[in-house]
Amino acid sequence: MTEQMTRYDRRMFELMNRPEAAVLYATARRRRLVVAAHIVLTLASLAAWLGTVLGESAWVMYALLALLLPWCVATGVINAATRGLLELRHRALDERQIADKRRVVTRAHRLTTWVLLAAAAGVGALTWLGEVDTEALAFPVLFAVFVVHWIAPLWVAGLTVADGPVDDEVVGDEAAASPPPAA
Repeated sequence: MTEQMTRYDRRMFELMNRPEAAVLYATARRRRLVVAAHIVLTLASLAAWLGTVLGESAWVMYALLALLLPWCVATGVINAATRGLLELRHRALDERQIADKRRVVTRAHRLTTWVLLAAAAGVGALTWLGEVDTEALAFPVLFAVFVVHWIAPLWVAGLTVADGPVDDEVVGDEAAASPPPAA
């Protein structure tokens, strides 16, 4: 940390390192479940948003609003699990965290490259087969790929964060249910 942290940086650092929600992300299994739920909520929100923009049904807007709160909670849990790795400014991170952030962003953008390839191949195949009007697909596909590009670093960070020190109060019943390690 070469630069002086601002009051905002200190507040965000404190917020991202609060222990109250640790029970939700204490184990890799729980983090995977939260990331999977976040992916489902993101895709459902994306579909609902596209439905409000491209469709004519008013109920889709209510579905979007209903998805917003659980999506925000899942985002907060992933951010807390990563201790704000992607949300904190560089001056609030140490060298290891900066390296982790770069690694996560690199992996996420590699994933996004494959998503772009799949989207291009899918649209190309549908166009070649003459099944769908390309102009009708352009906006939804591009917007979906944009959302994946934007949020993929959070998913990768949530899936790759290392377990913290084991705390019996945080882990709870999962530690008691798991078999002892083999010697």
